[in-house]
Amino acid sequence: MQQYESVIILTPLLSEDAAKEAIAKFKNILTEGGAEIIAEDNWGLKKLAYPIQKKSTGFYHLTEFKAPGELIKKLELEYKRDERVMRFMTIALDKHAIAYSEKKRSGAFNKKAETKTEEVAN
Repeated sequence: MQQYESVIILTPLLSEDAAKEAIAKFKNILTEGGAEIIAEDNWGLKKLAYPIQKKSTGFYHLTEFKAPGELIKKLELEYKRDERVMRFMTIALDKHAIAYSEKKRSGAFNKKAETKTEEVAN
């Protein structure tokens, strides 16, 4: 199974509960298809770089998972059918991206920032 990362932008007209419901729907599609969800990161309501469908903000959500390749087509078809999704992007991760994601989840990058601030304070 290949490891993937999928980011979706949901319309800002949704309530927090409706956004969570939409995310749960896509997570359910993955788990029913035999995917193993590795990590999820809800970025919340963010400003968009450019307007999409005349909206300047959107709910961002990132999901990292391992899945068979044929499941991606089904997932992206559901993204396209759901009118709550403004944009989406799913990419296959190579070994370098997987290593980076693992370091990021373990907090390796935050530890370096903390030590630098301590050195400056001393």
